[in-house]
Amino acid sequence: MGLRSTRIRGPVAGLVAALILGGTGLATGCGPRAGRITDVGATGGTRVEGGTATMALPPAATPNWIFPIGAPGYLATYNSSLQHLLYLPLYQPEKKGDALSLDSPRNLAEQPRYSDGNKTVTVTLKKGYRWSDGKPVTTRDVKFWFDLIKHNKAEWGGYSPKLLPDNIKRFQAIDERTFRLRLDRAYNPAWFTANQLLYFTPLPRHAWNPDDEDPKKVFARLTRHAKQLSAFATDPLWKTVNGPWKIRQWATSGQVALEPNTRYSGPDKPHLDRVVFKPFTTADSEFNVLRSGGVDYGYIPPSVMAQSGKFKEMGYRVDPWEGWAITYLVLNFNHPTAGPLLRQTYLRQALQLLIDQRAISRVIWHGSADPTRGPVPASLLAKDPYPYDPAAAKRLLAAHGWKARDGGTLRCVRPGTGGDACGKGIEEGQPLKLSLLSQSGSTESSNQMQEIKSSYDKAGITLDVRQQPLNTVLGTTIPCERTEPLCKAWQLGFFGTAGSWYFPPDPSGEQLFATGAPSNMGNWSDPRTDELIKDTEYSGDPAAMRRYGEYVARKVPVLWTPNPAYQVSVIRNDLRGVDQNPTLSLAPQDWYFVRQGAGRK
Repeated sequence: MGLRSTRIRGPVAGLVAALILGGTGLATGCGPRAGRITDVGATGGTRVEGGTATMALPPAATPNWIFPIGAPGYLATYNSSLQHLLYLPLYQPEKKGDALSLDSPRNLAEQPRYSDGNKTVTVTLKKGYRWSDGKPVTTRDVKFWFDLIKHNKAEWGGYSPKLLPDNIKRFQAIDERTFRLRLDRAYNPAWFTANQLLYFTPLPRHAWNPDDEDPKKVFARLTRHAKQLSAFATDPLWKTVNGPWKIRQWATSGQVALEPNTRYSGPDKPHLDRVVFKPFTTADSEFNVLRSGGVDYGYIPPSVMAQSGKFKEMGYRVDPWEGWAITYLVLNFNHPTAGPLLRQTYLRQALQLLIDQRAISRVIWHGSADPTRGPVPASLLAKDPYPYDPAAAKRLLAAHGWKARDGGTLRCVRPGTGGDACGKGIEEGQPLKLSLLSQSGSTESSNQMQEIKSSYDKAGITLDVRQQPLNTVLGTTIPCERTEPLCKAWQLGFFGTAGSWYFPPDPSGEQLFATGAPSNMGNWSDPRTDELIKDTEYSGDPAAMRRYGEYVARKVPVLWTPNPAYQVSVIRNDLRGVDQNPTLSLAPQDWYFVRQGAGRK
């Protein structure tokens, strides 16, 4: 999503004052009982079974897609995080030390076996997994998922040309628990497991396709049901699950309540009676509910991090949720008027040089964000190719024929395609003016956009900023053709209040920056980028990822912005088992409350 800041003001300032003056009496009805938070410290207490835990959703985030095959415009992380609690993927990443691993006890399958020079993959499902209606989870359910994406790949939000499902020549079910994939060539096993097998999600074929219909007809029917948000909790279709949870409530407001799936056969059965995911329009409104005890697992805006000690006094722990992510402004290269501007490399470089990532991270995010250096997590790149340098940006623009009169907006005075001209498709006298569609609900994001706008204004670039709810921004900033009406609706887009893109363990770019990739929202297309991405897919050489990262960082296909922590979490001390996964997956089945004295284990 995104971040930014100046001074504490408005509702936040009032809440901080109330927090300071309000003492430590915090009531809550969300845990196993009402009253003050149990004073058990951060590690003491005895585990009890049962209770309800309420977790706050990000600002203006409302879960709106339940079908475990994501569709364009419905790819928000909180959608997939909830889906995976109902429908288990074969593999789930988890943090082990400083790295991410796909060798998790939560996995539905054993580790894959590669053979035939890495052109064949064999996967065996673990024993004993069943659907909530008692039917076993089998390779037929995996094949059902595969057939749906194979025959409807254009409608699948995870499709990249020549990758899954195109790169699988044959899906062979060996028996009820083992299947084999014949690939179209040899692949880097680490990449294929992390970025292809990670998608595989068995679906209940016996419940969703009992009449063995054509995959296109089935997919269309399932998609129709998936767009009926008000019926998610009552539709019989979504009641057959194999995960640890099932739906109790899914309101159109975005509030979701889950209860244990009593037929779940995995190793991590739920301890709680219920888990509730509560939406908020803004971070400020969530902060108010958090300090009054309305959520057990929430977050504080970075602007009030200095007051985190008060929450600790009330019986909370404060823990920033760091993500394996990057954050950026998307550029619509196919916009009819802004596209010709954004396709100029020098102009993108100038726009990047005018974003003061370090100051924004320090002042607006209060240290809870770090600069994004390129298309991979910052730790994988040695340096920032475009640190803040307004003078260099102005020189670049002047050298390519942009000039302002009386300190106003820059205009093209040397049209054409020469080395000192404005560039192809840019007319004489055209102003350097852009518009940005940014998500609402975050003071930090709003302040960040105003800071960038101010920096651009000083350089003679006009930036108009419009704010809309997150789902609106996600549904608008999607890949488009120049002739489509929707392509005129946005020029730049921002949905990075909590990070724009969260990677699987292998942070390659086939989903983001490859030509035609599903999350390549701005339609970036560059042959060298495609070549370097393929190198990461085919080769196990660690240098392949570095070469890709450094090259794409210099090409600036998006504008890199500070990458915040997903959130600065505030969690009741008596709520335990919370693991803040860097990929933003959730495991509330591991959560439990503790209390003083003996309890039922």
